[in-house]
Amino acid sequence: MSQMALDYKAINLAQGFPDFNCNEELLKLVSYYQEKGFNQYAPMAGVPVLRREISGKIEKLHSRKYDENKEITVTAGATQAIYTAITTVVQPGNEVIIIEPAYDSYVPGVKSNGGIPVFVSLNPKDYSYNWETVRKSITGKTKLMIFNSPHNPTGSLITKNDIRQLEAIVKDTNILIISDEVYEHIVFDEQIHFSFSESDELAKRSFVISSFGKTFHTTGWKMGYCAAPENLTSEFRKMHQFVVFSANTPIQYAYADYLKNEKHYLQLSDFYQKKRDLFRNQIKNSKFKLLPCKGTYFQLMNYSEVTEMNDKDFAEYLTKEKGIAVIPVSPFYSNGSSEYIIRICFAKKDDVLIKAANKLTQVARSF
Repeated sequence: MSQMALDYKAINLAQGFPDFNCNEELLKLVSYYQEKGFNQYAPMAGVPVLRREISGKIEKLHSRKYDENKEITVTAGATQAIYTAITTVVQPGNEVIIIEPAYDSYVPGVKSNGGIPVFVSLNPKDYSYNWETVRKSITGKTKLMIFNSPHNPTGSLITKNDIRQLEAIVKDTNILIISDEVYEHIVFDEQIHFSFSESDELAKRSFVISSFGKTFHTTGWKMGYCAAPENLTSEFRKMHQFVVFSANTPIQYAYADYLKNEKHYLQLSDFYQKKRDLFRNQIKNSKFKLLPCKGTYFQLMNYSEVTEMNDKDFAEYLTKEKGIAVIPVSPFYSNGSSEYIIRICFAKKDDVLIKAANKLTQVARSF
């Protein structure tokens, strides 16, 4: 969709990346470390000062102390961390429970390692979890479960009750978990992000993965991290060493300094909530039905009152004919179901959001 947006010079609300730059202070820090000669390989696990800051942040926010030397690994983006974690634990014939709609890197990672994806859908009305269905999906072959909260593409959140339900399900099993928490600092309306690191039962079996790119508007720098118990991290690093070896050195040092000021990530929810509310307010009187958005920088919209086109055709039409690129939701499902829903990314400049909302409103009126 992003390529199509470029080809047709459309406003790109499709792929999830900001159209604005990161903080000038962070750019200066990267430049400082480049000029000071920090331009060679970093340690395989990440530079110690950054791992120390990551450990401290997790402990402060979620009351879990990860050993900076044995339980924190800096990765070349969260997607690399997810693939590495999958490759670390999945062997041919293992079943992996995937909650859908699902981010598109999960299934290829599972299949490329000979694993068998087992799909469990969120409830279509409110994107909540059906834990009984999750429980019934577990077999003797289940090796791994993959969760994502705040959730892409739906913007839903795992609740404290969800955590308790999952604890009961996995207790006394050997099932491992990947918790994709890349939007951990983008949560709205004073709600709370419940990290799997907060739970004793879940933390001991989880690879908790996050992203500096999502947090600091630097998706092109491809930098993330994985926090996991020592027994899991030692195996994770065996794969990490040969997948990528290490991540960008000067950027790691820059992030380490930048993390010292917690405002840089604690104010992110307010920043994006203003953008969410701006877009929602601009389009609220159109035929598009806005679905709840509790986190991430994505907004789902039901367009069933606009047209009966399927979501892929409608997304293509909007891009080619109306100059506004969006994402169809059906590709996030194994069976292609989407129920007339598209996703937009509101990590854009305010004037772009206003212009895009006006275009979409006019489209709705034209049908």
